[in-house]
Amino acid sequence: MTSSPSPWLDADQQHSWLRLAGLMIKLPTALDAQLQRDAGLSHFDYMVLSRLSEAPNRVLRMSQLAELANGSLSRLSHVVKRLEQRGWVERRPCPEDGRATNAVLTDSGWDKVVQTAPGHVATVRSLVVDPLTPEQLAQFGDLVGILLKRIDPDGEFPGSLEGGGC
Repeated sequence: MTSSPSPWLDADQQHSWLRLAGLMIKLPTALDAQLQRDAGLSHFDYMVLSRLSEAPNRVLRMSQLAELANGSLSRLSHVVKRLEQRGWVERRPCPEDGRATNAVLTDSGWDKVVQTAPGHVATVRSLVVDPLTPEQLAQFGDLVGILLKRIDPDGEFPGSLEGGGC
């Protein structure tokens, strides 16, 4: 009779897992703190604005934007409402599909992304890029890609922006 492997992590596996779990908790908090302090945005707000800024014509379907920003459609709807009130995003009906709604980054929203991006990039560099050698960073990217593929085999984070809105 063969025994099945233990469901528990060995000491090395647990050590690696706990370090990854710590990173998953601490990094978003650090990114959020910088964006709140410097731009009055949450990290999720910034992800919405930046994803729109990278999209063709600065337009994405709300459903696609929710996926790219890693949030529910309900959460995205609340955030977009706030961003609309600030004049940074508009919602428009999708011309090809009356059931769908597009989010559109306004010129003011574009200006906000351009103003906010340098501080965000400096924080990403300080926390993630600069502590690693180029070789370590490449290896880290490859390893994260393997894990993302396991979690979402059909997706590609941060995701393809081809196609934009409708």
